[in-house]
Amino acid sequence: MSKALLGILVILSMQSGWAQTASQQKIALNSAKGLELINVEASVTKLHGKKAIQVKAARGVKNHETLVLIPDVSFSNGVIEIEVAGEPAPGAFPQARGFVGLAFRVNKPDAYEYECFYLRPTNGRAENQVQRNHSIQYVSHPEYPWYELREKFPEKYESYADLVPGEWTKLKIEVSGVTAKFYVNNMDQPNLIVKDLKGAKSEGGIALWLHSSTLAHYRNLIITPND
Repeated sequence: MSKALLGILVILSMQSGWAQTASQQKIALNSAKGLELINVEASVTKLHGKKAIQVKAARGVKNHETLVLIPDVSFSNGVIEIEVAGEPAPGAFPQARGFVGLAFRVNKPDAYEYECFYLRPTNGRAENQVQRNHSIQYVSHPEYPWYELREKFPEKYESYADLVPGEWTKLKIEVSGVTAKFYVNNMDQPNLIVKDLKGAKSEGGIALWLHSSTLAHYRNLIITPND
């Protein structure tokens, strides 16, 4: 391929919000085109002056899977980075926390299977210290929801991070085999380390994750595989 043709392809990719090198994919998330919406509605908007995808549960959806699958991505090991913002949606139940995060190694049998790290933004600056300690969470769907992990392994799969609902928060997930490290807002050290990922699959897709009670925003997804 000539350098001129390669340059044209790169420009076209960037205009559509996608850019890819041999080792990295950058997805601006400034368009909903091509995204697979699972029980959600998505639109392009701006949050605090930054263009992003806004995602919320589709009308009438409660307690169902709410995901946005990224097309043409298969991820096993490496690094995933993204900016997210989450807050309780208008009319959400009182215990809503603005649950927002990222799922990886996503597979689609009869029930979705995936690993996931997510935030509870309203817990980040709560006056209750126990609630603060539940600011970030690891789950493995469907076998290991948060309440089962909390009951069987108290404190092991949750931790604290300083969070503000509706504010941009940078996330980074480093995955290697059954180990994952979760970083929030450019911390040098991980906020949460999981050394025994529960999922049965070692490879799968990547999805934007939210709870049906959440109004979520996402931008600047970067996937750097290390297989």
